[in-house]
Amino acid sequence: MRRLREVMAENLDAQARLDKIVRHIAANMVAEVCSVYVLRSDEVLELFATQGLNPTSVHEASLRVGQGLVGTIAATARTLNLEDAQTHPAFRYLPETGEEIFHSFLGVPILRSGRVLGVLVVQNEAERAYRDDEVEALETTAMVLAELIAAGELEGLDKQGAGLDLSRPLNLRGASLADGIGMGQVILHEPRVVVTNLFNEDADYETRRLHDSLSNLRFSIDDMLRNQDVARDGEHREVLESYRMFAHDRGWVRRMEEQVRNGLTAEAAVEKVQSDNRARMMRSPDPYFRERLNDFDDLAYRLLRELVGKPHGPVAERGKSDYVVVARHMGAAELLDYNGPQLRGLVLEEGAPTSHVVIVARALGIPVVGQVNDALSYADSGNRIIVDGEEGSVFLRPTDEVRDAYGEKMLFRAKRQEAYIRLKDQPAVSSDGQPVSLLMNAGLLMDLPNVKNSGAAGIGLFRTELQFMVSSRFPRAGEQEQLYREVLDAADGKPVTFRTIDIGGDKVLPYLRGEHEENPALGWRAIRLSLDRPGLMRAQLRALLKAAAGRHLRVMLPMITEVREVLLVRQIIDRELELLARFGYQAPDRFELGAMLEVPSLLFQLDDIMRAVDFVSVGSNDLFQFIFASDRGNARIARRYDQLNRAFLRVLRQIQQAAERHGKSLTLCGEMAGRPLTALALLGLGYRSISMAGASLGPVKAMLLETDIGKLETELLAEIAKPYGGQTIREFLLDFADANGIPY
Repeated sequence: MRRLREVMAENLDAQARLDKIVRHIAANMVAEVCSVYVLRSDEVLELFATQGLNPTSVHEASLRVGQGLVGTIAATARTLNLEDAQTHPAFRYLPETGEEIFHSFLGVPILRSGRVLGVLVVQNEAERAYRDDEVEALETTAMVLAELIAAGELEGLDKQGAGLDLSRPLNLRGASLADGIGMGQVILHEPRVVVTNLFNEDADYETRRLHDSLSNLRFSIDDMLRNQDVARDGEHREVLESYRMFAHDRGWVRRMEEQVRNGLTAEAAVEKVQSDNRARMMRSPDPYFRERLNDFDDLAYRLLRELVGKPHGPVAERGKSDYVVVARHMGAAELLDYNGPQLRGLVLEEGAPTSHVVIVARALGIPVVGQVNDALSYADSGNRIIVDGEEGSVFLRPTDEVRDAYGEKMLFRAKRQEAYIRLKDQPAVSSDGQPVSLLMNAGLLMDLPNVKNSGAAGIGLFRTELQFMVSSRFPRAGEQEQLYREVLDAADGKPVTFRTIDIGGDKVLPYLRGEHEENPALGWRAIRLSLDRPGLMRAQLRALLKAAAGRHLRVMLPMITEVREVLLVRQIIDRELELLARFGYQAPDRFELGAMLEVPSLLFQLDDIMRAVDFVSVGSNDLFQFIFASDRGNARIARRYDQLNRAFLRVLRQIQQAAERHGKSLTLCGEMAGRPLTALALLGLGYRSISMAGASLGPVKAMLLETDIGKLETELLAEIAKPYGGQTIREFLLDFADANGIPY
């Protein structure tokens, strides 16, 4: 490490320094070969320096990511330690390198912030397994090389990371996760802490610095938990309690101490351990580990900022300017730290429509674009930015022409929004006099003012699981009861449908571990989990029954697959009602139990399920993805399937007819309800109750007021009965809306 420090300090160009480093590594590890492969922007690993292979192969030999041993390391971000590399199934011989005489192979990924920048390899002729201390030394050396590559000084290589051109305008594409347009300045969720001092002069001193900073970090988290404002806000508090638990994790601290003993500074040790964690956990199939990665990332960033003396959290210097937050990922409670009149949008490198932070952003009316590759690499604090949540576009450092065009677009949207607000108190009745119940989806306390402000007829779906998802432990029965009572109070007599806890699949609780599932969306989730954990279900149902004392209570069960599951829950509810009566508690004056129809098996039990429940809600998101075997979170196939497909509309019509036969109320909850064109289809299928995000109520009501439902129903039912071919249903609806002056 001392010799590496000296090489890095020499006045050499990047290539000469790289050549000297590989010679030093080969000599130090008694290896016949040491090579560095650097990842180019076209996903090709190019040999940039070598000691021991044919020198003419430098800049000539290359492998694609996933190709050969080097490509496998880059694809998996995992070390390979092989006694005889040529027997490995991924081995690929590059004749120009002259490597056929070498057998033992040790390759480590060159990582920076969890991203692979290249691969560092040592080889020997003799067959041998490299020792653990040799692997550790090579991984530490790879971290040094990561800084050299990221500096963008290597000739012929596209600049990476810190060397990117942060001045030219860019248009980045992503996925539209929440509608709207926002303009402002970039605020990086955690501004980058660039570690420049990698090698320590005194390991004991660096260890003391590490422990002092850890103590300060733990104290700051405890201090925030004692803060009165945090104590009143359960969602913030639960996140901070999770951080406190991880900040005391001995394994995490021990790995950082080991890196300091290996010669790194405290800052470099934190960065290396977190980079290793990120590379390993990102590739884990277990959703629990992927969810925990966010916590460890945030904690590492906080510790780095403690070490370099920078403040934590939302940037205090943002002042009064409008801003857009750019992050790799973000927790729901973290977004609340930024909430205010100047927050205009959110850009995520990751994210999905159903992720917690997106649900909160929709409730706040904030446009979100997710799955924007390398957004953090291209953006810098203070850059001008435009977020287009309609198109899934992000404009970084936009030109004046782009800013002017979006200024006009935002003015038009503002005028349209004013028109929607004026419709708030107008009855939701079609042009031919048919009333429709327009309901709102909710799940957080911040949603509740929108019930009144949006003119919603009630809450058609209250997602009770969000309280569990932002908590570091199971919410106590009293906490659940308090939330449910506040929801009913805010609804002020309007109907509220509470969905029992719907976790599993992509909704992971940090404190509830299950076995690894190959396909969690079809696994142990929702009602299946609740029935297997009857204590959890009883506690929630008891809280709901007590909160609704003397009032109307509607409870809906998610992911019902067969009627027997509803009957089992009825038995639990009957027992809870008996217990409450025995101890003198007042029961709800009216109780209704419903089922969420989102599993195709219920389509073959429609009459049975209608007899077993008081009402039915269609979960169009899950029902659609299960019918078409189409993962709604998979961007590659997101545009392949259309919810206005004839087959899917026929299914929805069958459900509506069954509910009508049995005289049961029917509501559809899902993205279909929140878009004017797809909501138009629902009206034509006979649906008279739909539930959506609060921001969608205005556009949908504007569509409803101009629609002759009788005429629409006649024409649409005839259209969906036609065989495939010719005009699609989407084209039919667009033509119908245009011909009848219906806004969509």
